[in-house]
Amino acid sequence: MIKTKITSLVVIGLILGAGLWLYGNIDDDVMTTKTDSQTTKTVKQAKTDSQTTKAVKQAKSLSQQYQYKEAKSVLSGHKGTTVDHLKKSINKQQSKLVTWDDPTKISHLFYHSLIVDPGKAFSSKQAQGYKDYMATIDEFMPMLNQLYDNGYVLINFKDIISIDKQGKVTFKPVKLPEGKKPLIISQDDVNYYEYMKNSGFADKLVVNKQGDVKNQYTNNGQKKIGDYDMVPIIDTFIKKHPDFSYGGSKGVIAETGYNGVLGYRSSKSQYGDTKKTHREAKKATKVANAMKKEGWQFASHSWGHINMTTASVDDIKKDTALWQKEVQPIVGKTPVLIFPFGADIGSFTNYTNDNAKYTYLKSSGFS
Repeated sequence: MIKTKITSLVVIGLILGAGLWLYGNIDDDVMTTKTDSQTTKTVKQAKTDSQTTKAVKQAKSLSQQYQYKEAKSVLSGHKGTTVDHLKKSINKQQSKLVTWDDPTKISHLFYHSLIVDPGKAFSSKQAQGYKDYMATIDEFMPMLNQLYDNGYVLINFKDIISIDKQGKVTFKPVKLPEGKKPLIISQDDVNYYEYMKNSGFADKLVVNKQGDVKNQYTNNGQKKIGDYDMVPIIDTFIKKHPDFSYGGSKGVIAETGYNGVLGYRSSKSQYGDTKKTHREAKKATKVANAMKKEGWQFASHSWGHINMTTASVDDIKKDTALWQKEVQPIVGKTPVLIFPFGADIGSFTNYTNDNAKYTYLKSSGFS
């Protein structure tokens, strides 16, 4: 009997021990599950907070450049005090916008390539032309600051014009805060012509290692990369003053083609259909793509910088064919044509279909 009791006690003890061990393990598993769940929640919350922070930053950038609808769209689905305050601020700004719905009230300012070294430019063979038609960088910078201080905001044609499949042009209004004024700024002949070499101008536009569009400028045989013309100067300026740009728009660059594009001797009709001209065209295309990504728009300035008032329809057709063959593949299609010399194809009245130059240019994609 005693032996049986002892055995029973041992068995009971073993069962209780196993039960306690099992209970302890179950409790540990529950604790581990709770910890894992809390960790998952913490990770999810951190991810949400990070996404909200990014959304707030993006929305602020968009609203700085007057893209209020897009800014609110970015904030959609995000919560928090910061988000609520930003939404309230955006709504307040939107309620006070002024609509610019008359294209004749929008100013247009244009430049040629900027002079880097006035000493060289004004002592060259083209000195008088440079004095008459060019501005120096030292002259341009105060102008740029004055434009900004006076409330101007850069737009380009895509911001104010829509074109349907039939080629019909419709004006789109621009909305800006009170005191802000839309401005189209353009630059003609950004080709860095052969005659400008060693005359105090940049050589070409390039894309640097950081992916920014800059100029190459050669001074006494030494090549430098930097802000030596309007494109990189404005790019740098807008990085410091994002509210100088409407939705990232910069300006309009009008290209010819007889000396190549953007400083690259890519014209096959002038320099031959060679490996070199193909390489030059490829380099120019890389720069053009980078410029478009940064908010620049291209325009035709004709291939040969021809006077379209005096040129015949046949001359315009030949010139346009060359532009489409040699320039368009680099800068892309554009509906914008800026007349060389300001020489129009008609009078101050609207063009009509009995104007053969107009009908041809329109059929070629210009609006």
